[in-house]
Amino acid sequence: MHRRRFCGAATGTAAAVAVPLIATSSRPSRVGTSDVIRLRDSIDTLIALDAERGGHTALERAALAGAAEALDLQQRSTTQRVRARLFALASDFTATAAWSLIDAGQLDGAGRHLDRALTLAGMAQDPEMTMQVWNLRAMLARQRKNFGEAVAAAQAAQATWAARRSPLHASLAHARTAIGLANAGDRRAALRSLGRADDAMARADTTAPRPTWIAFYGPAELHSLTAIVRDTVGDPAEAEAASYKALTALPETYRRNRAHTTARLALAQLHQGDVEQAYKTSADAFEIMAGDPLPGRMRQLLGDFHRDLITLAPPRIAHEWADRYRTEWSTA
Repeated sequence: MHRRRFCGAATGTAAAVAVPLIATSSRPSRVGTSDVIRLRDSIDTLIALDAERGGHTALERAALAGAAEALDLQQRSTTQRVRARLFALASDFTATAAWSLIDAGQLDGAGRHLDRALTLAGMAQDPEMTMQVWNLRAMLARQRKNFGEAVAAAQAAQATWAARRSPLHASLAHARTAIGLANAGDRRAALRSLGRADDAMARADTTAPRPTWIAFYGPAELHSLTAIVRDTVGDPAEAEAASYKALTALPETYRRNRAHTTARLALAQLHQGDVEQAYKTSADAFEIMAGDPLPGRMRQLLGDFHRDLITLAPPRIAHEWADRYRTEWSTA
């Protein structure tokens, strides 16, 4: 594997307050490790901003600017090792741009970014970036409700060298497969994949350094994904329990993830017929993200909550919910 910069799983990322500007004004005559480190730091900052606020177009633009600079520097590099690392960084930036669109609910351009990111990962011969792209491809396919493609992409992630080598990576790939299978209506296979994700997580060293792109994944995120699978296959009580476990374990810096899991918790409560508690829990999701627009993916989830609220709750409650949260929920 190419040498790369890692972050500690237990430390978490610092919340960024603005989209960083990728430095392109200076064009050093010699390209080397210091350029790689500087661009790696920029990716870390973008990922911290994503964890705090969620995906948005300014984040996409900043990530694409970073990819462009990495490719420009690659053309002027004198060593194969540095060129490979710059290709890997360009892939990472481009995948980050794709994720920002997926999270923002702007799916049309995300696939093109992922195609480009996969090409760059191949040029870098970087299995980490290859796994990252397949993971995001599974998420994009699920958002498009192409569940067969979501399963195939997750299985491609399972087949990467990164997943075969690392139980943590394998756990994520199995969890993504479980979500795709659950949405495709295959309960038995979904729960089987979820069990494999649990088994792999039990073997993983979650305190070991890992690449920044997968720093979000650990027991808390696996609980969150378990909640999705369980609710989708018709086990809302298990989904509620998994959501509570996720919220207990999630770092405070992962504000977007906390709000998303809270909305999932509300949905699981609603599916058990606990309308009043679900209403209260859904309000917490808005409070967590107060001060920033809701990412499109979260607005879609809250839309699912509203539709189920209309079906399962008295009309008065559904109308009251929509009237109270219309501005925050519907703002693009």
